[in-house]
Amino acid sequence: MPENKLENFVFTVIMAFLMVYAMICYNIALNIGGMKDIVFLMAFGELRIMWPVAIGLELFVMERPVMALTQRVITDEMPFIMILLIRCSLTVCLMCPAMSFVATLLFKNYHEAGLSGVWLQTAALNFPMALCWQIFFAGPAGRGIFRCLCSFWRKRRSAR
Repeated sequence: MPENKLENFVFTVIMAFLMVYAMICYNIALNIGGMKDIVFLMAFGELRIMWPVAIGLELFVMERPVMALTQRVITDEMPFIMILLIRCSLTVCLMCPAMSFVATLLFKNYHEAGLSGVWLQTAALNFPMALCWQIFFAGPAGRGIFRCLCSFWRKRRSAR
């Protein structure tokens, strides 16, 4: 896990990419009626907007509330995996509605149905996917990539 601000930024960039790209692919697939190869390319158009938004939201808005909420529910006796699952789940609980709101404003045609209805539907469809993707795929992959990068950096530093 990150030990300083630079490492926290790098970890956030990695996790935001893994989460945002997958969620964009998921939403495009929902909109076009199924997963097709073209979805993976189409997602890059939205990614260049949504990835920086996710990084900014996580670093400047959501990180402190997630940490505060995590501290309220964990105990000293809890195994690390439980603490990790709680933190990941709380991050999804805060980030999913926020990112769904941004996506609704930027990419959904909400004028007929209304902003709140389209946003709530988008968040409701995104939440189960975001939670499962975070816990089972993006979280472990992101932490693995981050560990490899940190190992590389630390070896280079100690070799100097």
